[in-house]
Amino acid sequence: MDVSCKTDSNGTQSHALLHDSYFNKGSAFTKEERHEFHLHGLLPPNVQTLDEQVARAYEQYSSRPSDLAKNTFMASMKAQNQVLYYRLIQDHLKEMFSIIYTPTEGDAIQNYSGLFRRPEGCFLNIHDQERIEDDLRRFTESGKNENIDYIVVTDGEEILGIGDQGVGSVLISVAKLVLTTLCAGIHPTRQLPVVLDCGTDENEELLKDELYLGLRQPRVRGEEYEKFVDRFVTSARKIFPNAYVHFEDFGLRNARRLLDRYRPQIPCFNDDVQGTGCVTLAALMAGLHVSNIHITDVRVVIFGSGSAGTGIADQICDAIATDSKKPKHEAAKHIWCIDKPGLLLTSQKDNLTPAQVQFARDDSEWNDHTKTDLYNVIKEVKPHALIGTSTKPNAFTEDIIREMAKHVERPIVFPLSNPTRLHEAQPKDINDWTEGRALIATGSPFPPVEYNGVKYEIAECNNSTCFPGIGLGAILSRSRLLSDKMLVAAVKALAAQSPALKDANKPLLPDVVDVREISVHISKAVIRAAVQEGLAQEKAIPEEEGELEGWIRAQMWDAVYRPLVKA
Repeated sequence: MDVSCKTDSNGTQSHALLHDSYFNKGSAFTKEERHEFHLHGLLPPNVQTLDEQVARAYEQYSSRPSDLAKNTFMASMKAQNQVLYYRLIQDHLKEMFSIIYTPTEGDAIQNYSGLFRRPEGCFLNIHDQERIEDDLRRFTESGKNENIDYIVVTDGEEILGIGDQGVGSVLISVAKLVLTTLCAGIHPTRQLPVVLDCGTDENEELLKDELYLGLRQPRVRGEEYEKFVDRFVTSARKIFPNAYVHFEDFGLRNARRLLDRYRPQIPCFNDDVQGTGCVTLAALMAGLHVSNIHITDVRVVIFGSGSAGTGIADQICDAIATDSKKPKHEAAKHIWCIDKPGLLLTSQKDNLTPAQVQFARDDSEWNDHTKTDLYNVIKEVKPHALIGTSTKPNAFTEDIIREMAKHVERPIVFPLSNPTRLHEAQPKDINDWTEGRALIATGSPFPPVEYNGVKYEIAECNNSTCFPGIGLGAILSRSRLLSDKMLVAAVKALAAQSPALKDANKPLLPDVVDVREISVHISKAVIRAAVQEGLAQEKAIPEEEGELEGWIRAQMWDAVYRPLVKA
C-alpha cells in the first residue's frame, strides 16, 4: 500500500520528512524515494532493509549499560522512526517487554523531568481548563475530527505501585498506547496520550525538584477537579467522537467512581479496575477448569481491596451471576475481601469505599470480630482461590498457604502485586508449601518451579494479554459503550487460549509473545457481543466467523515500511 506524504522539492521539506517519526525510514528509503523526495546528500548511499536496521538497532540497544538507559534509547528511537521501533520490539518482545513497560517504565516516569528531551502527548493542566478544547484540537489532522481512535488519560496519582508522579505520568499513557499497537495492531498515529496535571501533594521530591516540569503545588481536589475531568471528557468526545477513552492509574478515591460515572455515557475502560479483573478472572477460570470446580461453586478470598482488588471481585461476581442466574448481591457472597482493617464487614460502612460496599460481609456471619485477619479468614472460608493485590510483601506465609492446601486439592494462588519486591509470596515457596499442587499466577514474570522432578510453568497475569484486544474490538465495532457482556466475552476468549486446558503443568494464561493472535480472538468476541447488544455502530461488520477474523486482521497495523508517494 502506498502512503501519501505531503512534501515538495525544497530542502526544508526533505529535512521535514527525515524528522517525521512515522514517515522516516532512515537508511531504508529506496532509490526511487530518495529521488522523489530529494533525499540525496541527506543519507548515506547504501540502501538497507528493515531487517538490517533491526539488527543494528538491537546491537545498539544491547550495548546500553542499564535497563533505564535501554528505555531511554528506545524512547529516542520511537521519536526518530516508529516502524523500526515497533519492529525491534516485536522481534524481541519477551526480552524488551519489561524495558518498555513495567518495571523500567516506572523508573523512567520517576526520572521524567531530569531525562526530558522532547514532549510526547497532550499536557492539560487544571488552571487552564478554558483551553482544553483548543489544546485537544492541536491533535486533529487538517481539521478532521475522526483521526483519533484511542485515548489513554491519567492524572498520575497512583502510577505502577510507585504512587503520585505528577506530570511525568504522561509516560504511562504513552507506554499503554505502545502496547495497544504492539499487542493489537492499533494504528500508532490514531492514538493520543493525555496527562491531567492537577499538581502533587504525595510526592515531596517532585515539589522540591528544581527540574520538575509539572505544576509545583498540592494536588487539586474537590469541585475544581470534577470540572476538570468532566471538561476533558466532554471536549474529547466533541473533538474525537469515535474515540475510546482508557483511564489509567487514577487514585483509589477516583478510579472506580469516575469509571462508574462515564461508563453509561461513552465507550471507556479503566485498566486498573477492569483490565486487572478480566485477566485475573481468565486465569481463575482456567484454574477452576484444571481443578474441576464450577465457577458457581467457587470460594475466593481477595487480599487487598483497592482498585485492583475490587475490580477483580467485580469481574468474578459478574461471571458467577451470569452463569448462575443469581443477582449480583448473591453472587458477591462467593467472595471475601480483606483490606488493612481485616475482613470487610458491613459495620465498617463509614470507612468503606463505594467499590468495597457490595463485598462487605454481614457482621452476623463472623462470630469473632477479633479474628478477621487473613489466616483466620482462610481457616474459616476454606477458599479455592486466594488472590493478592495488597502490595504487602510476603503476606502469604507458609502457615496461610498450608492451611489453604488442607482443604482443597488444587489451591489457586495468585500473588499479583507489582513490582516483584511487593509480591505476597514467591511462586517457588507456594509450590513447595503445597507439595506441587498449587495453580499459580503472578503479577510479574517468574521462571518455572519444580517439585519432585515435576516442572510447573508460572502464568503471568499481564493485562497486556487482555486490554489491547478489548480496545481493538470496541474501536472496530465503533461501539457506543463498553458493556459488562463485552468484557465477559473478552474473558472467555482469553481463558479459551489457556495452555493449561491441554496440560495442567502449563501456565494458566498464554504468553505475552502470542498476544497479537490472542487479541484477534478477544476482539472478535467483543465485536460479536457489541453487535448482539445493539451497541455496534459500524455497518460493515461481517457475520461469518472466518470473514470477521479476516476483517479484523486486515485493519491491524504492522511494523513494515510502506512505499511513499507525494500527495
